[in-house]
Amino acid sequence: MKLFFALITGLVFGIGLAISGMMNPAKVLNFFDIAGTWDPSLMFVMGGAVLVTFVGYRLVWRRNEPLFDGQFHIPSSNEIDRRLVGGSAMFGIGWGIAGFCPGPAIAALGTGRWEAALFVASVVAGLGIRRLMVPVQAQAKAG
Repeated sequence: MKLFFALITGLVFGIGLAISGMMNPAKVLNFFDIAGTWDPSLMFVMGGAVLVTFVGYRLVWRRNEPLFDGQFHIPSSNEIDRRLVGGSAMFGIGWGIAGFCPGPAIAALGTGRWEAALFVASVVAGLGIRRLMVPVQAQAKAG
């Protein structure tokens, strides 16, 4: 049952990405092009996501435990450090350059776009390089 609901959740998420245009890098890049061909429609996507998240969290936190696990897994640190800021900056710069972020890029693989495949391959390569540079045990201690 857990896998079935994961599949349904992924399908709903992917359909939302397709409808919103987030799988189209040109739409995303136009959102960032404030001085040129600015397309503010992605603000409505963000507003809808914030609204759904706000309501969803209010409903979920009423439960003692999640449906498919024994406990909620909440980050134990709220520290804003250089790793968090640096990673966020890299994410934003990559999104602004490529027009993809990882979720929509994975969904866009189904469209056969070579750009999506190149982006996902680059993300996987970057994760692999990071893993080689920082051993898993050091990541667990730091995170």
